[in-house]
Amino acid sequence: MSASPSVRLLTATFDELPARTAYDVWRLRQQVFVVEQDCAYPDLDGRDLEDTTRHVVLLEDDGAGEVVIGTLRILDDGGWARVGRVVLAASARGRGLAGPMMYEAMAWCGEREVRLDAQTPLAAFYGGYGFEVSGPEFVEDGINHVPMSRAPRARP
Repeated sequence: MSASPSVRLLTATFDELPARTAYDVWRLRQQVFVVEQDCAYPDLDGRDLEDTTRHVVLLEDDGAGEVVIGTLRILDDGGWARVGRVVLAASARGRGLAGPMMYEAMAWCGEREVRLDAQTPLAAFYGGYGFEVSGPEFVEDGINHVPMSRAPRARP
């Protein structure tokens, strides 16, 4: 990761997340998706608890301790993986910190097909990780999205 040495990634199941970290993950998702983007939706959908779900959490040491500044989750949807709930705190945006989270997610997904629903303005960002638009644009919670997928990778 090219980020500052005060930034680190944690990849864990729900049960492996420290309680305070889990609380901060859900608080960040609420702050950005529900409050900032004004989307009232059921964020706590039960999928965070699944044994196969992985949470990638970006932590930064602010001098008083580690603070959650970004997160995403990887779901097992049977024949493919699904990346979702990708979010950065306002203070972390524009610093290149979403990249390390995505590299971690792609490494964890391995050769599997990976799908996600990208906010339309972010399609080019996800394209940098091998994703291609795989269907028509749609509106979810008042925000334009496009479905995207990354084809399965052949083993070397």
